[in-house]
Amino acid sequence: MSDAAVAVAAPEPVVPEPVATRKNDDPTVASLMSPPVGVFKPGTTVAEATEQLREQVKTAFVTYLYVVDDGGRLLGLVVMREMLLAKPEDTLESIMLRDLFVLERDMPLDDALRAALYKHFPVYPVVDAGGRLVGLVRGPELFANRAVEISAQAGAMVGVEKEERLGTPVMRSLRLRHPWLQINLLTAFVAAAVVGVFEDTLSRLVILAVFLPVMAGQTGNTGCQALAVTLRGMTLGDVQPGAEAGLVRKEGLLGLVNGALVGLTAGAGMYIYANMQGEPGPLWFGFVVFVSMIAACTASGIAGALIPLTLKKLGADPATASSIFLTTASDVTSMGIFLTLATVML
Repeated sequence: MSDAAVAVAAPEPVVPEPVATRKNDDPTVASLMSPPVGVFKPGTTVAEATEQLREQVKTAFVTYLYVVDDGGRLLGLVVMREMLLAKPEDTLESIMLRDLFVLERDMPLDDALRAALYKHFPVYPVVDAGGRLVGLVRGPELFANRAVEISAQAGAMVGVEKEERLGTPVMRSLRLRHPWLQINLLTAFVAAAVVGVFEDTLSRLVILAVFLPVMAGQTGNTGCQALAVTLRGMTLGDVQPGAEAGLVRKEGLLGLVNGALVGLTAGAGMYIYANMQGEPGPLWFGFVVFVSMIAACTASGIAGALIPLTLKKLGADPATASSIFLTTASDVTSMGIFLTLATVML
């Protein structure tokens, strides 16, 4: 018999205490929990529990039996396998599991997801600050609820608010999205201003304009990879306090190595193209692209990790429009480094 397939009602249901309102209105485990069922006292025998289950099986579903003391404090848990193997006179206390994984009632759902991520239990008991059993949360419901939040990150990164859905009215969608597009436009002006500073260089070396999109595209992808990994780590709780510096160093190193490998290919492409265009010193053109790609990808990788970490430090949602800020940082860095080196060396 599968533990997850047993239905039962509690002979002595425990009524959850009122849930305190959180100041920041973040959803907690209490928002998902249902009243506890299958609750027994430690001295109840297997025969008595079985008899009660036989009568109450039509009213509720449960996976485990929960053993509590007279004050409602959770003492242990009994799985149905142990019930089947035990003697009728055995007490639930003698066959219960004592080392339990529990969720706290006021725990934020994000923290609950991280704590339960590798447990994979069908049901999680919920206790209050005093260790009293106040409810149950089913695993599928917990993970399904958090999956909605995680799926909203992709939209949040480009300024699409989490509350927007396919059925959201057009005008409301416009109000939610348009401010971020205005911010994106302002940041695009910054990137354009960088190019304008080097207008004389581009007029003299028109060939450089061909490789500007190449530089921007590669550095942008490098930054987005770092951003995606950082956001995933923050969501799953992998980024612990004190680990931020290591994360930034890792992404910077990855940017440097990837930039060098991509820079070799891009530099060779620039060398060949400069030869075809009859430019003097084609090797220097290739070298500028190579060095620029390394520096820009390194900076972009660091920015991809720093931007969400910085937003979190400031108390903002780390995913909110992060790709907009990253795109600006990548464009300004890649074009600025590339055109600066070209001005100095060519």
